[in-house]
Amino acid sequence: MASGLYSIVRKNGREGKAKTHFHKGQRRAYASKARFVFALAGTQGGKTEFAPWWMWREMNNRGDGEYAVVSPSFPLQNLKVVPAYEEVFSRVMKVGKYYKSSKVMQVKTNKLDAKIYFGSADKPESLESFTAKGAHLDEVGQKSFKLDSWEAILRRLSINQGRVLGTTTLYNLGWLKSEVYDRWQEGDPDFDVIQFPSYYNPAFPIKEYLRAARTLPRWKFDMFYRGVFSRPAGMIYDCFDTHHQVDPFHIPSDWPRYIGVDFGGVNTAIVWIAEEKIRNEPSNFYIYREYLEGGTTAKGHADKVRALSVGENLKRCVGGAWSEDQWRSEFRAGSLPVSRPPINDVEVGIDRVYGLLNEDRLFVFKDACKYTISQFNSYARELNALNEPTEKIEDKNTYHYLDAVRYICSWLNRPIKARTGGSTVARK
Repeated sequence: MASGLYSIVRKNGREGKAKTHFHKGQRRAYASKARFVFALAGTQGGKTEFAPWWMWREMNNRGDGEYAVVSPSFPLQNLKVVPAYEEVFSRVMKVGKYYKSSKVMQVKTNKLDAKIYFGSADKPESLESFTAKGAHLDEVGQKSFKLDSWEAILRRLSINQGRVLGTTTLYNLGWLKSEVYDRWQEGDPDFDVIQFPSYYNPAFPIKEYLRAARTLPRWKFDMFYRGVFSRPAGMIYDCFDTHHQVDPFHIPSDWPRYIGVDFGGVNTAIVWIAEEKIRNEPSNFYIYREYLEGGTTAKGHADKVRALSVGENLKRCVGGAWSEDQWRSEFRAGSLPVSRPPINDVEVGIDRVYGLLNEDRLFVFKDACKYTISQFNSYARELNALNEPTEKIEDKNTYHYLDAVRYICSWLNRPIKARTGGSTVARK
């Protein structure tokens, strides 16, 4: 436990109630009335140790039922989160027992009969078996804590409109920024974000904080020690910002539409782009729909694309690597011709997407395309030991939406003369 976080008040020589001693960052998070409270803090700032006390109060307020604690992985959870909950519920309050085999903590008092389910964000099936009244999401900012897991947790909380406490050090600009921080910044009353540095924890040496400030890259110090979002080194689309995320609007029926496809047996990703033609100026493009499914045939995907595109002025589909002619053939057989991208080089394709963003000509519909936004915010190159970007793209095979964007934008961001002509998409 964090040093000095609680003490036991004794009465007549006997142990009595536990008295907490939160630092000011913890107090702000504890006092928040918002439904979704996120404590974004520097490393060793006392995030995880504070959370069981929040959960204990939430359980007493909401009563009998099921609650959840979710971490990026079970090994990480076993290392710190489970011991923190055992400390508070089992050893201090003496009301809980953790069962390792089932990953459940039973909590019982004279007035309360509840269970805390411990789940892992990298195993979505562990998040689908309960209906929770509240949840603690630990290290929710880690890359392995996917947007899918956040949405699964919201489903588990929906019936009871359960509250969330998210605690984390910052690692990237993924969905936590676009789906939580940005909403809070825009005034969404459901969200509250509390940010505090490592030294708010009285046990954290101020000399260590100052050493980190002196020796680390600014972005790394801001995120790891201050709990402040910063753009990490190696971000591929470092020009992507909030102004590229726009509220959805009615797209005129005569605007040309285009589709980018990233093939895959498990994950086929598709994005739709609308073109706003501007007289005597280059066009603007809006990503307005996204799709990711697996476990079906190319014809099945083609049928869904056509159904989603009814009434739209669909001009062209582009997708797949140059070697994926068989996939294109299968889609063509399903009455959805998909053209091969005009270029084979990944870096050149990235440059064409970057060019549209940098010129403020490519935008993404908020909410409708939140997975695409999340990937724009986290697409990065691996760093070497000196925190310098390498040529290798980190977790490249997981960015299906951005691959689809790259395929179609490599065709869209070419000289107008090179892409004139009629539609290549079959109509039914």
